[in-house]
This record gives sequence, structure tokens and C-alpha cells, in this order.
Amino acid sequence: MCKGLATLPATCLKSAKDIKHKIGFLLHMPEFPSDYKQVNEKTIPVKRVSPADVNDWKQSFNNLMNSDAGRTVFTTFLKSEFSQENMEFWNACEEYKVSAPNKMAAKAKQIYDEYVKADSPNEVNLDSATQEETRKNVLNAGTACFDVAQQKIFTLMEKDSYRRFLRSKLIQDLSEFPTVIPPYAVQKRGGKIGCSEIRCGA
Repeated sequence: MCKGLATLPATCLKSAKDIKHKIGFLLHMPEFPSDYKQVNEKTIPVKRVSPADVNDWKQSFNNLMNSDAGRTVFTTFLKSEFSQENMEFWNACEEYKVSAPNKMAAKAKQIYDEYVKADSPNEVNLDSATQEETRKNVLNAGTACFDVAQQKIFTLMEKDSYRRFLRSKLIQDLSEFPTVIPPYAVQKRGGKIGCSEIRCGA
């Protein structure tokens, strides 16, 4: 260790390690889509996520999923586990429900082909009975077309990934440090959520 660092108090060295860890976390955040346009932060209010917000996410999975920032952070965790397709599917279902009626049939088929159909590119973990039920629903696409499949994936995330998320280093760090997430950090495109940056500070 260089002489300069050796003279620093232990608390400073700990802060430096924390910053190093957060830089590593930022480097692994999902990137924006290529067509993302930069927004001037000075003209847009930012969302401050406090340890109290994080504590609220810990109380229930519903609280986490009802928070834009919570879903963004949870998606980052899912990406580290290579299971982000679950959140992508859930989000695609939410977007589908508010689609124009004349576009529902095409969107339903797109979601089914990408996430539900056996051997689809981003197949989510559904039993064969649910896959078949969803296939039939897609033939007469309505707002409730994916309700059963979406609920099963919600439950899967709640009972599986969410429990690991609560024990993760990521949630431990966010419980200790206030975090700022710009509102445009949550980008919806094709059922995907991305976050360009999370800045931590007092």
C-alpha cells in the first residue's frame, strides 16, 4: 500500500471500498437501447431512493413490483442470474393490457412466440398446461389473454428470485446508501426494462 493511503483513517478506506463496489455494480447495469435519446437532467426531476424505500421493497414482493425504481433494481439482479426474461415477460403483459384493441392480436402472437411457445427465444418457465391454455387464448386475444401465465411468472419470481434478491449484496448496499435514479432510467421497449445509471451519495 502506498504511503498516502496508509495515512488515511480506516473509515476513509472503507468508503473507498464501498465506492469501488458500486462502480463495479454500475458497469454491469443494463444499457439503453441504441435509439435512446439523452435527456437533460437539469430539466427533469429525479427519483431519490432512500433506505426507507428499499425497506419497503423488503416488506413484500408487491411493494417491489409496484415501484418503478424497485423493478429497475430487481431487473438488474435478474440479469445477474440470467433470468431477466421473467421480468421482460411480466412487463410485456402489462403493456399488452393497455394496447389498442386493433393491435392486440398481433401483439399477443408476438409475446407468445417470444416468451411462451416451447423453445421460444426467451421462453419463461411455464408448465405445459399453461402454455396450451395461453396458446388458445392468443387465438382470441383479449385483455386477459396472458393473465394466468403472467400470474404464474409473478409467483415464480416471488418465491424464487425475490428471496435471493433480499439476501444479495446489491440490496444490502442500497439499504445503507441513498440512491438517485433519473426517471428516464427506466426505459420500456419491447417489454424490456433498462437502467443506464444509479448514482449513490449522501
